Amino acid sequence: MNDEDETSLFAQEVAGIKPLKKSEVYLGKKGPQVDFSARQKAALIAKEADRNHLSQDYVEKVEPNDVLEYKRSGVQDGVFKRLRQGKYGIEARLDLHRHTVAQAREQVFQFVDDCMRNDIRVAIIVHGKGDRTPDPDFRAMIKSHINKWLQELETVMAFHSAQRHHGGLGAVYVLFKKTEKARLDDWEKHQKR
Repeated sequence: MNDEDETSLFAQEVAGIKPLKKSEVYLGKKGPQVDFSARQKAALIAKEADRNHLSQDYVEKVEPNDVLEYKRSGVQDGVFKRLRQGKYGIEARLDLHRHTVAQAREQVFQFVDDCMRNDIRVAIIVHGKGDRTPDPDFRAMIKSHINKWLQELETVMAFHSAQRHHGGLGAVYVLFKKTEKARLDDWEKHQKR
């Protein structure tokens, strides 16, 4: 197609179009006032909900009597052993009994966020074994999700099923990454020695 054909085709397409009168042209003048506060609130709520990146997808099932354990690279074996043995003081606790998976997802995300804001190093999450559920497809559902979610959280350095006196296979010890404030406090303690 050459330039003359394109011009001719364009002229055919716009034939019959009439220009707008000046009174019909919108120049962006202020119209009625719109209250955006409801939209802003909804956007903030949606943004807060979007912060929770814990997966809602397929999760690999664990059995009610399975031991949960995970350690990121960089966590010393001795530290992991002490965590596994329950030798660290538990500074925070979350109980997920009688929660749905969706509720547990929100609670775990908020709990980890709270622990980090409060410089908590070791916590326990009681998830239950999930062995009393009549339907075998739903056994250990929360436990299975905890196993996945804690691995997805960068602030979780390690976790291990708890000792019997802390809930055994129905609970998990969680070791969190040190915050910058905690690192500075440790550094200052060691400098004073």
